[in-house]
Amino acid sequence: MDDLIEHGQLFIGGALADPAGTDVIEVVSPHTEEVIGRVPHASRADVDRAVAAARTAFDEGPWARTGLDERIAVVTRVKDAIAARHEEIARVISAQNGSPYSWSVLAQALGAMMVWDAAITVARDFVYEERRAGALGPLLVRREPVGVVAAVVPWNVPQFVAAAKLAPALLAGCSVILKPSPETPLDSYLLAEIVAEAGLPEGVLSILPADREVSEYLVGHPGVDKVSFTGSVAAGKRVMEVASRRLTRVTLELGGKSAAVILPDADLEAAVTGIVPNAWMNNGQACVAQTRILAPRGQYDEIAERFAAAASALVVGDPLDPATQVGPLVARRQQKRSLDYIALGQREGAKVLTGGGRPAAQETGWYVEPTLFGDVRNDMRIAREEIFGPVICLLPYGDEEEALRIANDSDYGLSGSVWTADTGHGVDFARRVRTGTYSVNTFSLDMLGPFGGYKNSGLGREFGPEGFSAYLEHKMIHLPQGWDGEPS
Repeated sequence: MDDLIEHGQLFIGGALADPAGTDVIEVVSPHTEEVIGRVPHASRADVDRAVAAARTAFDEGPWARTGLDERIAVVTRVKDAIAARHEEIARVISAQNGSPYSWSVLAQALGAMMVWDAAITVARDFVYEERRAGALGPLLVRREPVGVVAAVVPWNVPQFVAAAKLAPALLAGCSVILKPSPETPLDSYLLAEIVAEAGLPEGVLSILPADREVSEYLVGHPGVDKVSFTGSVAAGKRVMEVASRRLTRVTLELGGKSAAVILPDADLEAAVTGIVPNAWMNNGQACVAQTRILAPRGQYDEIAERFAAAASALVVGDPLDPATQVGPLVARRQQKRSLDYIALGQREGAKVLTGGGRPAAQETGWYVEPTLFGDVRNDMRIAREEIFGPVICLLPYGDEEEALRIANDSDYGLSGSVWTADTGHGVDFARRVRTGTYSVNTFSLDMLGPFGGYKNSGLGREFGPEGFSAYLEHKMIHLPQGWDGEPS
């Protein structure tokens, strides 16, 4: 991106407004290390204004009382506009966080559009009110919008995660304060334009770029009914702690250390082709990345050679170049984190099979070579801790039971995959892995099914009816015998 992008106002209650303070967020290119954008840094006073607008919109405004068809019509316009502007959105996100442009088109922009579309499908088919036979008489069970939602999104997939929270919340009838990461606030202004043009009523959505201090203030705000957070485990625990003071409902989508298990009968070519892009996806900055690859000892050398060759062939470079497969990490601190883990892995006794440093061809930028460690034990820190960079571990195992134990021996439980010639056996294996999502001979994230994690990978679910329910309260109404009214 050649031109500096500057915004002087915040999107509060559905319109651009002057910020209460003078602090500014500077957005730095991870490729050039130069400033590419500036936006206001939201303050606590801005949070108060946004929550007040959301509270009024929910308690007194039309959105929560609008018919489902009308809400779907507005959200459909949002979805269609994202599809129409997907290349622009992809370019802005790649410039901010280093995501390869080809991946940004598919996952950052069109992926977000698919999330909005799937939420529409779920909302249209959802049962909002039903009659039940109770133990003491007839019942009417209702699902009603939870209220004002604080949606805190990360820098790695900002529009995708924003859609995962905004789409169901808005379709349910909630009002939302969206808090983008300070590393990636520029795309949120495109979203603000889209939502305003789609006709969302006044007060229903505010967008406040800010740091952790202001985020914590938002999460603990007395006017917020629900918090939906995506980020690190440490930050998620803090969100839960702050929200618990007011018993605010929370959904947490946190980290992962997912295992791709290659069984002895697997087609190795298909396994390598399927795992590599999903191990190093988004420069390794993805919670669902397949960062532990489990290989049978009898085929370990061949598998190590195949993966090392595939990783070394990945094209590293400018994230806005369509040929790039691995771009820079989002910030210098993330680059240092990956390089520190690479040094740690070597001290622990693991062997660097490919990569292991900065790419020589990149004179500027926060780059780390696609790195594969071999001879990794599951008790090593590089196998247990989420690195969030292009550093992958290859672990040998003996029999299938050992592979299962290694896959489950993790503080995380978000994703994973198994690769085998016997799909039925793969499904049986998948049933025994303690993760929230799993794939057999593929890797995917389906927006019509529930997504979330076990253990430290989070609480609650996003996507599908399960994720939609997170933005609804359940009410039971006891009815007198003989009442013959119909559910609405």
